[in-house]
Amino acid sequence: MKLIRFGALEQEKPGVLIKGVRKDLSSEFKDWDKDFFNNEGLKKLDECLKNISIYPNIDESERWGACVARPGKVICIGLNYSDHAEESGMAIPEEPIIFQKGSNTVVGPYDDIIIPRNSKKTDWEVELGVIIKKDTRYLNSIEEAKDCIAGYCTSHDVSERAFQLERGGQWTKGKSCDNFNPLGPYLVTPDEINNVHNLNMRLLVNGVQKQNGNTSFMIFGVYQIIHHLSQFMTLEAGDIINTGTPPGVGLGFNPPQYLKENDVVELEIEGLGSQKQVCVNA
Repeated sequence: MKLIRFGALEQEKPGVLIKGVRKDLSSEFKDWDKDFFNNEGLKKLDECLKNISIYPNIDESERWGACVARPGKVICIGLNYSDHAEESGMAIPEEPIIFQKGSNTVVGPYDDIIIPRNSKKTDWEVELGVIIKKDTRYLNSIEEAKDCIAGYCTSHDVSERAFQLERGGQWTKGKSCDNFNPLGPYLVTPDEINNVHNLNMRLLVNGVQKQNGNTSFMIFGVYQIIHHLSQFMTLEAGDIINTGTPPGVGLGFNPPQYLKENDVVELEIEGLGSQKQVCVNA
């Protein structure tokens, strides 16, 4: 299944993508949110799809929203690609590096990237996003994590490097600016992904490829990350995990390259769809 959301910002409705057509499921479900995932919503949705023709099409002019409702948490894993760690000149971490983005950073896949006031170093990061299916804590094994995943999506972990690295404190203030996490265009359920640890991913700025990677270079795999996080916090249904980025971020170039007004960013992950954003100044 491919879950989508549509409509004006903060007024999104739930739907699905079937053979390239968006279908409106708002008559059956309130939203793709914590309550939906925690209460066997995916099973109920699967039943609805057997009669998908009775549900209306969504007009092509309707905005694409983030593929899930505003989450309780957006958890990020830093330096999780061996080739990105090498690019950054940093040692391979012995266990996952964890930080969080503000949950209000989550926006639609085609919404603008807002370059913050006084920003000189707004950067790009294509990432595999993982959506949690049920409230989860203290998993006993890595294998158990497989049953905790609602689906996967393309996620853009936009970052302001000066705020993140040069202004004191932790990484949060360089990660939590407005519109700093475009998500989607759709959530793809695990049954549609043959091997989540072998997906090509890339990102272009103004038509020039900057990132070109594969999830096979992840240091800590998806299931290992979920198991690890569950030992420290409750993962709630609808939470998002950004699992790290491959090499090619602006910070890694010599000299570094950063986003500016009117730049166009395009990114995609194999099987999970593509995004496109225009950069605007706050």
